Amino acid sequence: MNDEKVKIRRNLALKEYDIKENPAGDQATFAIKFVKKNGELVFIANAVAAGLPFNAKENRMRGVRPVDKKFNPTGHITAVDIDAIVEWNGKRVVL
Repeated sequence: MNDEKVKIRRNLALKEYDIKENPAGDQATFAIKFVKKNGELVFIANAVAAGLPFNAKENRMRGVRPVDKKFNPTGHITAVDIDAIVEWNGKRVVL
């Protein structure tokens, strides 16, 4: 059996990001792994989409905020460059 991670295309991951709530009406959560500009690898196991103070889509950025199981914020909003996303919900992001 192949040990390689399941893959997801970046455009499909971004479509999932755009889904703001699940069918139950709760905020949609996701897991994301990305590389910051300084080279640090960041993993957020439970995050929600968050707004940024600038046009995120035009700047190829998305805002994410870590939350706990009850959707309470556990950290600050982080701007993520879409080109730096490595994993989405445990799947390796590919172009």
